[in-house]
Amino acid sequence: MTSPDLTGFASALRRDVAGTVALDAATRALYTTDASNYRAVPDAVLVPRSTDDVVAALASCHEFGVPVVNRGGGTSVAGNALGGGLLIDTSRHLTAVSDIDPESKTARVEPGVVLDDLRAAAGRDGLTFGPDPSTHGRCTVGGMIGNNACGSHSVAWGTTADNVESLDIALPDGTRMTVGATSREQLRDRAAAPNRQGQVYARLQHLVDRHLATIRTGLPTFSRRVSGYALDQLLPEKGFHLARALTGTEGSCVSVLGATVRLVESPKARALLVLGYPDAPAAGDAVPEILRHRPLTVEGLDRELVDTWRSRRPSRLRTGLPNGRAWLLVEFGGDDLAEAESRACAALASLSGAARGEDTRVLGDVAKQRAVWRIREEGAGIATRLPDGSEAWPGLEDAAVPPDKLGSYLRGFDKLKAAHGRRGVAYGHFGEGCLHVRLDFDMARDNGIADFRTFMEDAAELIHQHGGSLSGEHGDGRARSELLARTFPDELVRAFGEFKAIWDPAALMNPGVIVEPAPLDADLRVPSLSPPTETTAFSYPEDGGSFSQAVGRCVGVGKCRQSTPGNVMCPSFQVTAEERHSTRGRAHLLGEMLAEDVITDGWRSEEVREALDLCLSCKGCRTDCPVNVDMATYKSEFLHHHYAKRLRPASHYSMGWLPLWARLASVAPRVVNAVGRHRATSTVLKRLGGIAPERTVPIFAAESFTRGFGARSRPSRGRSPVALWPDTFTNYLAPEVGHAAVKVMEDAGFNVLLPDGPVCCGLTWVSTGQLDVAKRVMRRSLSSVEYYASRGVPIVGLEPSCTAALRTDVPELLATESAHATAGSVFTFAEFLERHAPGWTPPHVHKESISQVHCHQHAVTGYEPDEKLLRTAGVDNTRLDSGCCGLAGNFGFERGHYEVSQACGEQALLPAVREADADTLVLADGFSCRTQIEQATGRRAAHVAEILADALPRK
Repeated sequence: MTSPDLTGFASALRRDVAGTVALDAATRALYTTDASNYRAVPDAVLVPRSTDDVVAALASCHEFGVPVVNRGGGTSVAGNALGGGLLIDTSRHLTAVSDIDPESKTARVEPGVVLDDLRAAAGRDGLTFGPDPSTHGRCTVGGMIGNNACGSHSVAWGTTADNVESLDIALPDGTRMTVGATSREQLRDRAAAPNRQGQVYARLQHLVDRHLATIRTGLPTFSRRVSGYALDQLLPEKGFHLARALTGTEGSCVSVLGATVRLVESPKARALLVLGYPDAPAAGDAVPEILRHRPLTVEGLDRELVDTWRSRRPSRLRTGLPNGRAWLLVEFGGDDLAEAESRACAALASLSGAARGEDTRVLGDVAKQRAVWRIREEGAGIATRLPDGSEAWPGLEDAAVPPDKLGSYLRGFDKLKAAHGRRGVAYGHFGEGCLHVRLDFDMARDNGIADFRTFMEDAAELIHQHGGSLSGEHGDGRARSELLARTFPDELVRAFGEFKAIWDPAALMNPGVIVEPAPLDADLRVPSLSPPTETTAFSYPEDGGSFSQAVGRCVGVGKCRQSTPGNVMCPSFQVTAEERHSTRGRAHLLGEMLAEDVITDGWRSEEVREALDLCLSCKGCRTDCPVNVDMATYKSEFLHHHYAKRLRPASHYSMGWLPLWARLASVAPRVVNAVGRHRATSTVLKRLGGIAPERTVPIFAAESFTRGFGARSRPSRGRSPVALWPDTFTNYLAPEVGHAAVKVMEDAGFNVLLPDGPVCCGLTWVSTGQLDVAKRVMRRSLSSVEYYASRGVPIVGLEPSCTAALRTDVPELLATESAHATAGSVFTFAEFLERHAPGWTPPHVHKESISQVHCHQHAVTGYEPDEKLLRTAGVDNTRLDSGCCGLAGNFGFERGHYEVSQACGEQALLPAVREADADTLVLADGFSCRTQIEQATGRRAAHVAEILADALPRK
C-alpha cells in the first residue's frame, strides 16, 4: 500500500475546513495515547468547528487515502481512540445540546458534548441520560456511542445503544445519512434508491438474509455483550435499527455527527445499601438474588481497591463501608429519601443466607453516599497502582459474563491470576456481570509482552466458557479485537468484516480495530518511556527516584479535563479547553519528550515549554488526579533543565527572586512603594521584570513582621513553645497576619518563638525551576529551625503555599533526614490549634463568611481543620467551590498570563465575592488569593487568624 500524499492532503484539508488543522510535533504528540496501553502517532489532528468540517475532512481523507480516527474525551482504555492518519477531536467545539423534549423524553446532541453537560441540561426537566460511565465528567456522548458505554446504572436504564434513537452519520466518502429504526416498507424503499445510501441499505439487507441464523444464535444475548458488531440490531424483530447497530462500532465504520438520544426520569432521592462480603466471588454469588429487587445499580468493590484508595487519601479514611473484603453498592430510588431508604431496607430484609453478606449499612445522607461513590468512580485511576506502589495495566479491562455466572467467573479468574502470577485491583458493574480489573503486567521485562499475550489468550477462553463478552462497555479496540475469533463463530467474524466493508470499503476508518485487527501486543506504549539522561533534582520518592515513572503515572483517564465543584485541577484547561493545557496533555508531552520520537530535542523542547507555560503550579492534580500526578513538580524539573546555563525569562529573576527583593525593600519600604505606585516608574519596572502591565505591584509593609515581633514585650515564660515560620509574604507584605496569629496562639497558652535567622521555603525558586538556588535557600533555612524539629516543637506556617512547600518540596528536593523531620513538624495554623490546643475555645465570631481555599492547601495540607475551627468559633462559613483563584503565586503576575489568570478567577471566585453582602467576611489564607480578590473586586480578604484575633477581648 502506497503512503498517502500528506502535503497535498494537508493543503486540501486547510482549504476546506474552518477548524484547526495541525501537523506539528507537539499536537501530534498530544494524541499519541489515550487511557490504554497503546501508542500510535497520528499524521495530523483536526479540531473541527462544525459537522461540515468533519464531512469535508472525511472527503479529503477518502481522496488521499488517509485513515481516520474519531476521538471524544480520549478516555478509552482499549486503544480505540488513537492511530495514524487523521485524528478528529470533536470535544472542543461540537458540544451543543439542543431540542430537549420533555414529552418525548429525547434530546439532540453533537458528538463532543460531555455527558455531565447533557445530564445538567436534561436535569432542568427532571430527566437524565441513563448510561453513566465513571468518566461522566469528561467523556463525550460521541465516545459513548463509539464504545456503547454503559456505566453504573445500566441495570435500570441499559447501555448507550438502548438509549440511542437515531444517528446523523457521515460515511468515509463524506456521504451524510440519518439512521434509526427501519420498518419493512422503509427498508424496501431505501434499498431501491439509486445512490450510495440505497447501496448501503441493500447490502445490509443482503448481509442479514445470508447470516440470519448465525446472527440469531452466535451472539450472546445478555445486556453487556459489547464485543464485535451488534448485528442482532438488524434483525427484523429488533426493527432493523441501524443507529443501534452502529453504536459500539468504535469509529470503524462511520463518523457520528449528531444523535437523538432517549432520556429517563431521574429519581428525586436515592439511598445506598452497602453489603460487605468475605471476597469478590461471594459478592458475585449474591447478585442474582439482589437483582430481583429491581435496584438502580449493583456495583462491586474489592479490598485491594479500597486499600489503594486509603493509601492515597490518608486524610479521608472514613469510607462509609461496612466490614468485609468485598462490597456491593446497591442503589434504590424514590420520590423522597424515606421511600428510597424503605426500598433499600426492604431489599436487605428479604436477602437470605450468604446473599446478605457479613455486614451491612444503609446510607441516606448524600455526602456519605458521595464518599463511597468517589472510590468507585475513581477506580480506573486508583487501580493503576497497587497498594505497594507497583503499576497495574488494562488489557482485560472490562470483560462481562451473564450475572448468574459472575461468582463462578470470579473464582475462575482468581485461579487464572494465580496460575500466571498476576495481581490486580478489581471492581465493576457486578449487577451486569462486568468486571473491571487492572493487572501487574511487567511488559518492560524480558518475556513480559509474551506473558501478557498468553494471559489474554487464556482469559479469552475463560470468558468464552462462561458465555461472556471480551468487552462489557469499553469496546474491543486494540486490546481485544484480535481475540474476537476465539469467542465468536467463524461465520459471524466474517459477517463483521462484511458489515464494515459496506460502510467503509477502503478500510480507512480506525483500521486495526474489530475487523482485520492489529495484534494485541503491537504498539504497546509501556516500553517507549526511557529514563532521562540527566540526573533529576527532585527525588521522586514514590516513583523509585525516576522522573520517567513519575510522568508515567498519567494513564490518560482524563479527570483533569472536567470542571466539577471542588475540583482544582486543571485551571488553565478549564479556561482554554485545549488538550495541551490539561494535566494529561502535559504529561503526555513530557512522556513523548522522554521517548525522543515525535519530540526530539529533550529538555530543550519548546513544544513542552509552551504547554507548561500555562500550568499554574497549583498542585491540584497532586490530590485531584486519581494517580496523584504532580505537574507542578514536573514543571519545575523541566524548567530546571530547560534553562540550565541559559538566560531565563525576566519574571524568573523578578518574581523568582522575590524573597531577596522583599528583604532589600524592607530597608526603605516607603521609597520602594513610591516607585511602585508611580505610573511611569511602575511601567518601567513591570516591563523590565516581565510582569503583566495590568497588575498592580503589591505594597511592602512599613515594618516587617519579624522586626515588629522583636520589638514587642515578651510573654511570660513557662508556656508550651511553638515556632512560627515567618514566610516572605507574611513577613514583608502582610505582617498583620503574623501578629494576629501570635495573638491567637498566645491566647491559647503558647509561647511563640521565631527562627534564629531569616528563613524561606524556596517556593518562588521552585516554581520557576531554579532548583539549585532553591536547595541552597532550603538548607540554610532548615538550619534555623532544626533545633525545634529535633525537640518536637511544632512549626506553624501561615502561608499555605509555603507550608505545603515545607511538607513536600523541601523533603523531595533535599531528601535528607533533617528535611523530613522538619516536614513532619510543620502544621497549618488551624491544624496546630486542633491538635495542640484541644482544650482551648476560640472567641465567638457572629459572622457569615465565604472562604477561598488556596490550591496548595487543597492539595497538600487540607482545609478540614480550618472549617472545624470556624464552626467552633461560630462562623457560618460557605466554602467556595471555586478551584484556583488564578493568581497562583508568580503565575498571574507574569506577562502573558493575565487573561488566563483573570478567567480562572471569574469562573466562580470573583463573582461570588462581588455578590457577597458587605458584612459577609471574605476569608483566604493565601496571599495570592487575597491579592487576586482585592485587585479584581476591591474587597479585602482576611486570614482566619485575623478573624479570630479581632474577636479576642482587648487586654
